[in-house]
Amino acid sequence: MKIGILQTGHSPDPLIAPLGDYDQLFETLLAGNDFTFEVFAVVDGIFPSGPEDAEGWIVTGSRHGAYEDHPWIPPLEQLIRDIKASGKPMIGVCFGHQIIAQALGGKVEKFAGGWSVGRTEYMMDGAPVALNAWHQDQVTELPEDARVLAGNEFCKNAILAYGDTVWTVQPHPEFQPSFIKGLIDTRGKGVVPDPLLERAEAQLSAPVDNTRIARQMADFLKRKRS
Repeated sequence: MKIGILQTGHSPDPLIAPLGDYDQLFETLLAGNDFTFEVFAVVDGIFPSGPEDAEGWIVTGSRHGAYEDHPWIPPLEQLIRDIKASGKPMIGVCFGHQIIAQALGGKVEKFAGGWSVGRTEYMMDGAPVALNAWHQDQVTELPEDARVLAGNEFCKNAILAYGDTVWTVQPHPEFQPSFIKGLIDTRGKGVVPDPLLERAEAQLSAPVDNTRIARQMADFLKRKRS
């Protein structure tokens, strides 16, 4: 199955060689599922011709805001709408979660409650799931057809679904603890409040449910749809 990765940002330069760029993180996360990948760096103006260029789609994270004025955001939003209309499965993560919501009529904004970084627990199907977060922006108003699958008091709309073809997640199942440590060192200091960074660093060795969510993502992409 061919998966198109819509890359909306890049890892910090010091992390690319040892840990990978954003597209590579997803290829690693979803390895072993008989997927092939084609990367479209939309952040750099490289777009597919349309939804037919892949059998399933992933929209990555980014350091940019969905509401910011970048020339690649309006065509990305249209592509998202086109993919949804096509019925092909689409997954969004962090910025991808947000831009999909915005493209489909929701609202994204800088959250008044501040940042969420590092290991974070959410309630999903009545049980906790732990994933690494790194965001200040949130989906604050849902599109009409979105339904909430997971959240917590700080981030109520953490995992969303739209019908049976679109699934999005605010935290990062593709971020290993080593990547969070890299973000703390390269993007966190002076931006994220120190107590949050200290808490995130103290929890780097605590388990996260990346493998569990990766299985759900792979199953979602491969699911047969009428």
